[in-house]
Amino acid sequence: MPEGPWEDELASHHHHHDPDAARLAELGYRQELDRVMTLFENFSVAFCYLSPVVGVYSLYALSVGSAGPAYLWLIPVVVIGQLFVALVFGELGSSYPIAGALFQWSKRLLGNGYGWWVGWMYGWALIITVASVDTGVPGYFASLVNNVFGTHWDGAAPNDILLISTGFLVVQTAFNIFGVRFLGSISRIGTWFEVLGTLGVAVILFSVATHHSFSYLFSSAGTTHVATNPLGVNFIGHWWTGAALIAILGPVYIFYGFESAGDVAEEVVDAQRRVPRAMVSALVVGGLVSMILVAALDLAIPSGPKGLALAATGGVPAILSAAISSKLFQDLILLVITFAFFSCGTAVQGAGARLAFSYARDHAVPGWHFIRRISPRRRTPVGAILIAAIIPELLSFLVHFTPSKPIHIGFITYPAHVNALSALVSFGVSGIYISFQMVVLAYLIARLRGWRPEGPFQLGRWAVPVAVLGLIYGVAMIVNIVAPTGLNSPRGALFNFDWLTLLVVFVIVVIGAVYFAIARPHISIAAATASRELDQTDGAATPVEQS
Repeated sequence: MPEGPWEDELASHHHHHDPDAARLAELGYRQELDRVMTLFENFSVAFCYLSPVVGVYSLYALSVGSAGPAYLWLIPVVVIGQLFVALVFGELGSSYPIAGALFQWSKRLLGNGYGWWVGWMYGWALIITVASVDTGVPGYFASLVNNVFGTHWDGAAPNDILLISTGFLVVQTAFNIFGVRFLGSISRIGTWFEVLGTLGVAVILFSVATHHSFSYLFSSAGTTHVATNPLGVNFIGHWWTGAALIAILGPVYIFYGFESAGDVAEEVVDAQRRVPRAMVSALVVGGLVSMILVAALDLAIPSGPKGLALAATGGVPAILSAAISSKLFQDLILLVITFAFFSCGTAVQGAGARLAFSYARDHAVPGWHFIRRISPRRRTPVGAILIAAIIPELLSFLVHFTPSKPIHIGFITYPAHVNALSALVSFGVSGIYISFQMVVLAYLIARLRGWRPEGPFQLGRWAVPVAVLGLIYGVAMIVNIVAPTGLNSPRGALFNFDWLTLLVVFVIVVIGAVYFAIARPHISIAAATASRELDQTDGAATPVEQS
């Protein structure tokens, strides 16, 4: 690279550096992490975590099988609902650009104890999501490697799942430890793979495999009646209060992760301006490319009575195989999906590690001495990254626990032949939604008590209406996520496995309550804050970067 632009980049980097570090010092922390992320890298981390490719390719079959091609129009419902939340988060991220975003924001809005609880729910959701993403990739990766090298991996066998997911986790952990530049680079590449896997595939499908007219996108294709529903579910003729309540869970599981732009705020140059932009744009762009891909997939469903059944049982791979017979194309798609899973897992682990680091820096978690450790050379939270690798790896072993008979736990029945990890995965999204709405609620209460934002991104007079709409959307979705049946919407074994999601939420809350009562982390947070303030008055924490 020529010297001139590189020097300019460094100059602008230092120009922005001091205000960022000064703001961090005002908030009580030293600049310890490496602040080098650009706006595009910050956007890319959030976009890879949100991952339209991972989401649509994993969940299209469930949604189209439940509600037909018209499920396309449920995507904007979720994106707009989450946009209200993202705008609130944007204002908070602009005011408090601190690692471990949700925990830090809530702590400042409603106190240390409340902040700790938000972090507890959010942290477990992140850790479980890492395990869920990495154990979701072996099916695609095994197919790719078998096709290219003639091997015989079985992406559905527990041992192979564990081996492949562990390999992915080790590489992701190494990249995260190598430094935030690596996380930024992986996310940048991941973003282009996301574009290929969504817009690229959509263009090809529109060109060679459009089997229906545009009006098909508004059709339920008979999914509301048991005789014609490809998944065999009876919605007794109801779409909005039946089929749609299950189909919307596909988009609900996709459109979060934008908040991770705030988790890495201490590593973003000009964070107060860039973090809100990265959050909102990751959500909106993710929504648009997902809609285009889903529209292309809907129109590529083979015509005839068996077409929808193919889409509902075989999902995206079945539609692509029917549309394009080229072996090379199918292998390229497998490569795109595999890399999207990899970059998604890397981003989620990076976000989880920043939350763990933020917790440990405030003495809010056991083992905080180790977890808050920073690599002096790489300036990454190496202790927290290792924690964000070890726990997901332990959770991955749950793929081996698959009961052969139903297990009855009180009024809840755990179904046979469902491995324990897939039961835990449902907490990934319920934990995210619960922690999101805890933040929005804290924001509303603080606003009504007179709290005002301190950053350049502000909602002004729209703040309260936006937060209220976000809260209404979020609470409605939490009910829809945990309920085993909603209105005219029987879930069966399609989703939720009875009240299992609620049981997992309950267990995580009980463990948290026991720890909270014994360790009293809110007291530790207050003590750590007081100690830092004392250091600052002694001149120990100055708004300059530590090397």
